[in-house]
Amino acid sequence: MKEAGIPFETLDFLYEKSRTYDTLVKNIVREVRARAREGEVCYCVYGAVSEDRAASLLARQKGAEIVEGVGKAASAAARAGLFGKFTTLSAYEAEGSKLALPLVVYDIADRQLAGDVKLLLAAKFGDEAPCAYFDGQRVKKIPLYEADRQKKYGADCALVVYDTPLLEKKRFDLEDFLAILRLLRAPDGCPWDRAQTHESIRINCIEEAYELVDAIDKNDPEKMREEAGDVLMQAAFHTLMEEEKGNFDMTDVLSEVCLKLISRHTHVFGKEKAASADGALSVWEKNKMAEKHQTTYSDAVNDVPECFPALLRAQKIAKRMEKGGWDPATVENFEKKFREEYAEFKEALASGDRAHIAEEVGDVLFCTVELGRAAGVDCEQVLLDTVKKAAARYNAYEGLVLADGKDVHALTAEEKEEYYRRAKDVARA
Repeated sequence: MKEAGIPFETLDFLYEKSRTYDTLVKNIVREVRARAREGEVCYCVYGAVSEDRAASLLARQKGAEIVEGVGKAASAAARAGLFGKFTTLSAYEAEGSKLALPLVVYDIADRQLAGDVKLLLAAKFGDEAPCAYFDGQRVKKIPLYEADRQKKYGADCALVVYDTPLLEKKRFDLEDFLAILRLLRAPDGCPWDRAQTHESIRINCIEEAYELVDAIDKNDPEKMREEAGDVLMQAAFHTLMEEEKGNFDMTDVLSEVCLKLISRHTHVFGKEKAASADGALSVWEKNKMAEKHQTTYSDAVNDVPECFPALLRAQKIAKRMEKGGWDPATVENFEKKFREEYAEFKEALASGDRAHIAEEVGDVLFCTVELGRAAGVDCEQVLLDTVKKAAARYNAYEGLVLADGKDVHALTAEEKEEYYRRAKDVARA
């Protein structure tokens, strides 16, 4: 522009007084619009208009004329041998952007920005993802972890991240995951996977969910990661089978759960208020009933899945009954109800009627669930904990008896009591 004798002015002074990229864009737009009110002005950028956020905003101005240039991303991609479809984004706006390969990141202005981009991309694609670094003149093939180890950085520098064949990848995303499952279900895929139906693998969902819960109970992050993947695989497998029938696909599943999260969290995404966890739960439950068109509390009670474990289902049903006006779970109510149910159980036991006995035992158990709710504990979990504790005590008990060379079936009442006392101490340790 100097050689052509065209007068111009840089906006370097705006860079110096802008603390963030967002602030810089606002300052540039404000400055150019102010100059435009004084007369015609041309805002020049390096690359394409769409690659400069300020230019993109100014292009929407009434009366603005666009004179397009060669995009920085397109230029870098061509020099790096990348042709066809690819994703582009500015290094300044990489955080929070959707990342997909192949990818061109332009505006690698300095080493710190290159480091930020490297960390962001490495989390998704891996440290050794194959890349090319374009310094404005030359292209150099590098692994991703070297992105912030180059000699030159500037507005004309870009990082090209190539796609990797599926079987060579070290990091995968949801699309890769679904692609693998589709290959397994393909005609030339895995015979076992092709043969499965919803019914044949339905129990796997429960098994994998329990294994995830077990990993959570053990506070084992590595196991949690593995089991969370297995639970995800079950959901994806069932989704894929419906996709094959043309009923719905993963986008439908994700859309439904996202819409559900938004519609039920009206205290976050709407105008309702919730100052506590209990308040948030009340909003969720109210929105859930409206969403499911549940006009009565009986509708909510009947909506609890029948396949739930008995204790878990009992808790959920009792809780929904209470919301519908049933007696609240209190210790006082439990004591009264338990005496009634236990008396009925003894009458049934005296009658010898097995069906009646079973019915009254069920009533006693349900009553006990109410005691757990009154105490604010998860009956399903506390019983599992108690079973685990009982098993540990028995293991210790039998071990002590056998260590003394005795038969567990030939102990006196006093010996049993002594071994049990010792076993409690061993199991507790």
